[in-house]
Amino acid sequence: MPMPIYETTSRTGAAGVSRDGHPAHLDVSRSGVLRHSTPEQSEEPIWDLVRRVRRLRGLTQYQLADRLAELSNNSSVSRDEVARWERGKRVPGPYWRQWLSVALGVPVDQLLEAVRCGRLRRAAGRN
Repeated sequence: MPMPIYETTSRTGAAGVSRDGHPAHLDVSRSGVLRHSTPEQSEEPIWDLVRRVRRLRGLTQYQLADRLAELSNNSSVSRDEVARWERGKRVPGPYWRQWLSVALGVPVDQLLEAVRCGRLRRAAGRN
């Protein structure tokens, strides 16, 4: 299991590794701006978050699947699986959420909140 990644933003907005080692998690807002995250309820389901951030990063579903396979040394992920996540047909489990965090530069906590939001919406019948 990968270690958590702590990032800060520079004046130019580029993400970098924290020098002091203190967690300064960044959140990717809907506008694409990186901001410091706070533990709050996400209003965006996992399928919207993955699609939005993938597009923000300029990746296709194929490229994201390839990046996940390369990072994790696990070739079991495919474009079809990424598409299922983005359509809300499946929810990435903890293993793939860790790797999505690395591949997309999104904190694991933000992905977990998006999973919770998606499950609540699904239970309420709102996709």
